[in-house]
Amino acid sequence: MRPRPWPVPLFLSAFLVTACSDPKEDETAVVDRSGSVETAVSVEHADSVHDVLLTRHKVWVNYKEYTTVEHRDTVPALGMLNTEGENSGGETQRVSVKKDYQIFITVK
Repeated sequence: MRPRPWPVPLFLSAFLVTACSDPKEDETAVVDRSGSVETAVSVEHADSVHDVLLTRHKVWVNYKEYTTVEHRDTVPALGMLNTEGENSGGETQRVSVKKDYQIFITVK
């Protein structure tokens, strides 16, 4: 069975800006906590027909976490995906897993 990619934190400060000539110009490995907003987005499977889109914003002021704002939105589940999975013994078999949302973020 393939590992689920969620939750995957996505930090706005680490995103690439497509308008830049160098694709890694705005990429960072650490969050500047002197004054920034750190955002994480994930999707959790709630049940067979619903997923939960979870968005967390951490506000950093003078190297201290000022507040965390969290939004939960229920969205439709995408259904099941038939794929091949591999167990710890190396054997493969057909399995059904829940489809995952792709996350795209535009920063302006």
